[in-house]
Amino acid sequence: MYTARKVTEDICFVGGEDRRLNLFENVYPVPQGVSYNAYLILDEKTCLMDCVDKSAAEVLFENLDRCLGGRGLDYVVVQHMEPDHSAALMRVLARYPEAKLVTSKKALDMVSRFFGKDLTERAVIVGEGSTLSLGRHSLRFVAAPMVHWPEVLMTYDEASGALFTADAFGTFGALDGAVFADEVDFDRDYMDEARRYYTNIVGKYGAQVQSVLKKAAGLDIKMLCPLHGFVWRKDLDLILDKYQKWSSYTAEEAGVTLAYGSVYGNTENAARALASLLRERGVKVRMFDVSVTHPSYIIASCFRYSAIVLAAPTYNNGVFVNMEAFINDLTAHGLKGRKVALMQNGTWVPNSAAGMRKLLEGAKGLDIMEETVTVPSALRDDAELIKLADALAAAV
Repeated sequence: MYTARKVTEDICFVGGEDRRLNLFENVYPVPQGVSYNAYLILDEKTCLMDCVDKSAAEVLFENLDRCLGGRGLDYVVVQHMEPDHSAALMRVLARYPEAKLVTSKKALDMVSRFFGKDLTERAVIVGEGSTLSLGRHSLRFVAAPMVHWPEVLMTYDEASGALFTADAFGTFGALDGAVFADEVDFDRDYMDEARRYYTNIVGKYGAQVQSVLKKAAGLDIKMLCPLHGFVWRKDLDLILDKYQKWSSYTAEEAGVTLAYGSVYGNTENAARALASLLRERGVKVRMFDVSVTHPSYIIASCFRYSAIVLAAPTYNNGVFVNMEAFINDLTAHGLKGRKVALMQNGTWVPNSAAGMRKLLEGAKGLDIMEETVTVPSALRDDAELIKLADALAAAV
């Protein structure tokens, strides 16, 4: 069953997808699956842009056979050596023994470490500003270190205006037979997954993404061709604007992400009361139970909204364990420019707010508000909640 589709008259989508995968990178839930994209350029020379995960290898080979139509393969460009894009590389090179491997020096070093093969004699080393002519198509390589691995390249095709973007501009989710973002209702059905993908996979490397966006601004880009998700051929400003915000840690909307942990429901009840007070003041609120919701969804919401409330009971004289794990994840992603308020609960020694403040010390760009709500076992007086709600409403 062939799933190849034309991106242009002489560029084919030859990737595949995995709908059975539960956890991407064995970390992130992907309930709608994930795509592994690869592209074939047909010219005087033929060129495969990246490979795929091992789960999509057979689909890749079927698509290559169909699109090549008996021709050989001259080049394989490896922009990113992460195994979900390179696992099929050695099989591709064995199947097409005349093909040259085009990649960065760092990626070539990774090839030997992953596969135990020295491919130096078969490799064409490229870097920032290098070009490769296929005939009508001329490929210009753009270094994109730490977006989100150090070896990453992007590739600009002068003929079509396509920028092959490696892991940038990707999204979780299988493609449902589509290839282009304009074939689906992207904002409704996929934007949340694009945000969750960026903030969790690439989010820590905002400065590096900003650097690449500046390079991209100097190119006449007509298409964005990522390694996960849809090709963008229309409304590029939509996704470029999101990347500008996400990578500069600018909130998309005024609102509050309210993440809570609760043992017996009392902290949850206080969190819900705060949410109601905020709604009365016209503030958007998204609530998450850190014991139930995967942190990747909460991280994405923290990037989206301008303020964060963390509510947790005292546990073993410290922070409730699932909240502690979430805060460690949050600080690891480098988010900044957000107001953060704390709520604590404790029956004999309320101590979780102090513990949360200490955990948040690693997040240099977060503004921890002075207002702290303490719930003594169960909510009996909402005066502190009202004060916090007023302060948050003014802040956002």
